[in-house]
Amino acid sequence: MKQMRLAVRFPGADGTTVRDGPRSGSRTDFSSLAHLARTAERGKFDFFLLAGEGPSPRGHHGRAHHLDLVGRPEALTLLGALAAVTDRLGLAATVDATDNEPYELARRLATLDHLSGGRAAWHVPTSPDTSTGEDLCRGGHPDRAERFARAAEFVATARELWDSWTPGGTPRPFAHTGQHFAISGEFTVPRSPQGHPVVLHRGDVDAGREFAASAADVLLTRHGTLEDGQALYADVKARLAAYGRRPDDLTVMAGVTVVLGDTDAKAQENAAAIRRLQVSPRNALPAPEQARGRALSPYGADGPPPGIDPGIDPGIDPGIGPGPEPDLARGGAGTAGPPGAAATRRALSEATGLSVRRTAVEATTRPSFVGSPETVAIALEAFVAAEAADGFVLVPHLAPGGLDDFVDRVVPLLQERGSFRSAYTGTTLRSHLGHAEPVWKG
Repeated sequence: MKQMRLAVRFPGADGTTVRDGPRSGSRTDFSSLAHLARTAERGKFDFFLLAGEGPSPRGHHGRAHHLDLVGRPEALTLLGALAAVTDRLGLAATVDATDNEPYELARRLATLDHLSGGRAAWHVPTSPDTSTGEDLCRGGHPDRAERFARAAEFVATARELWDSWTPGGTPRPFAHTGQHFAISGEFTVPRSPQGHPVVLHRGDVDAGREFAASAADVLLTRHGTLEDGQALYADVKARLAAYGRRPDDLTVMAGVTVVLGDTDAKAQENAAAIRRLQVSPRNALPAPEQARGRALSPYGADGPPPGIDPGIDPGIDPGIGPGPEPDLARGGAGTAGPPGAAATRRALSEATGLSVRRTAVEATTRPSFVGSPETVAIALEAFVAAEAADGFVLVPHLAPGGLDDFVDRVVPLLQERGSFRSAYTGTTLRSHLGHAEPVWKG
């Protein structure tokens, strides 16, 4: 049986995280990160991912989105501390290729790789967040094509820096001149224990898949239907040959949410309760407002849905003024939501008469896998066996204890069935993933 890869993403500023529940803990206290990382290592996971931790909070109504104000500490600093309390778990930092520079970031990543004994990874997003560009004084934000081009050259330049030291420990001068970067000198950090930090990229769109095929070690994807997963998997694996790479050179991992129960029926009850907690009165309005491009706060989170009360103009928000808001979602360089999101929510609310919050609950994406531990284990195995993914990045709804049940109840079943490792066989993240150390290109 094919063995799957498993990783965990620390709960972030997104719709999956329960912030106000009775078991919700801090997302900034180091003890929360350490608990989740140690749990993942106890479960023999491949890596721990800090994702979506950009330097700027998202915006809403021209102000910082309140859900982001819980804190976004700097990822590499946190992972350096986690390296001291873990032994084998890979440590992946999300650091944007749009708003950083190759020499300094390559140096910081190589340092983490040394501190951790070869467990560092770099998740390379190409940020669509215009507010970050403003905060970093870039005075604008490049379009998607330019962001991907810059990211590809960024990764290539970082690898040139990591290769500027020989495997034997001798530094050599480097020089790079390209469209986005022109740098030269000597790199200050010797070649790391796994050659290069592992490169991760999220790529559901065509440009992201091509970037992953050319430059990444791990492709992070959204979880969808089995057929969608198989189509993406086959597509991106087929692209590797154009870059002289083999199918096993890229690991495809789908981001998933899991809800367990003693029985399948109890798990469904638990999933419904979690969805109600995920859409709290505090966060019920931003998503539908951003999907519609206009304010809905006159209704209140538990008020009537749009279209029910003709006496209220949804374009008027107290303290903001009439009409659609051009700066409703500060920081978005893309669309306000998935195609059809606004129409879907409007039709749902008007058909059911649900409040804004109840509509948001019903429209919230369902968990990827719901059931008893055995049901979930079998479903995960089937997804991998069908070549819809090589493994999964679990996204718990709680910090810090959101992974505990999965490690205690599902992982042992996967191990017994031979679909997941029972012990680490190497010390580096590349060894966990089954990737060879990159060939030195000095």
